[in-house]
Amino acid sequence: MDLLPGVRAREVPTDRIRIHLLEAGPSDGAPLVLVHGNLSTGRFYEHVMPALAEDGFRVLAPDMRSFGRSEPAPLDATRGLDDWADDVAALLRALGITAPPHLVGWSTGGGAVARFGLTRPVASLTLVDPVGPYGYGGVRADGTPVRPDGAGSGAGGANPEFVRRLRERDASADSPFSIRNVMRRTYWSPSFRLSPEREDLLVDEVLLTAIGDGGYPGSVLASQYWPGFAPGDSGLLNALSPKYLRWDGIVGLDPKPPVLWTHGADDLIVADGSMLETGTLGQAGLIPGWPGAGEFPPQQMVTQIRTVLQRYAESGGSVRTEWFDGSGHGPLFDAEARWTRVLREFLAAC
Repeated sequence: MDLLPGVRAREVPTDRIRIHLLEAGPSDGAPLVLVHGNLSTGRFYEHVMPALAEDGFRVLAPDMRSFGRSEPAPLDATRGLDDWADDVAALLRALGITAPPHLVGWSTGGGAVARFGLTRPVASLTLVDPVGPYGYGGVRADGTPVRPDGAGSGAGGANPEFVRRLRERDASADSPFSIRNVMRRTYWSPSFRLSPEREDLLVDEVLLTAIGDGGYPGSVLASQYWPGFAPGDSGLLNALSPKYLRWDGIVGLDPKPPVLWTHGADDLIVADGSMLETGTLGQAGLIPGWPGAGEFPPQQMVTQIRTVLQRYAESGGSVRTEWFDGSGHGPLFDAEARWTRVLREFLAAC
């Protein structure tokens, strides 16, 4: 594996799964764990790892279960993202790390690190365009699922053509549903372009995803409610359903670790009225039969994150918020220099 200078790769057997790990920095440095999001791997952090290692951190970027080169163990969606949180804890145990870690979570990873922090000591939490505190899709402003079975959330919302192309390992730009074009359109600002070499590398990383009921997108159940599908009990997208996931419990933590929230203002994935969310798609007429905002409101994800973090601050926690104008879902890419500077400042203050 051809890695950037100072970044190392290895396989780590744990008491849960075998984890593929990128690592940088001194072995006795304070642990800094970078948890990637849906349809990505630890290599999505590789470009920022050398700078973080310069500050003396032991930087760890694992491939999470179902993604990359880690063991493709099935994900129990009924636990929300606790399988991911427990895998991070198992990795730290296997490495002999006992100090509370600094945790960075991007997108789905944001929900996972928050869940980790609910039951274990952490030095700090950095949430990078995180999944909402009540999950993704089919949820009201107060965190209540719109329907008791989670209808309108989970694996049933995945585009079949997109899933087919992932399964066939399509690395082309021939279709709007190829991962290359989805990355260009939604992972960061559409005006931003990676170098061709880096884009090829990250496309190949996503194509390592375990496709199926236990991985991406997960199992699907029929629902009596609009739009006719509900989350099954396995797989990544179901783990994001409000039926199973919430992390607003951080408000009650004592002690409260410092929190940094970074967000791209032009994020299309985590947004108030994201066009990937069922209520918004129904309101736009793209899914027929929408029962209306009273019955199935578009999810206000950013507002939900802001509200929970305001409550966290009001109950004694320290919260720093950094908004990245012109950035999409991944400011660590399309605003790399500023994002890395903000993270380094935050960690130094911790």
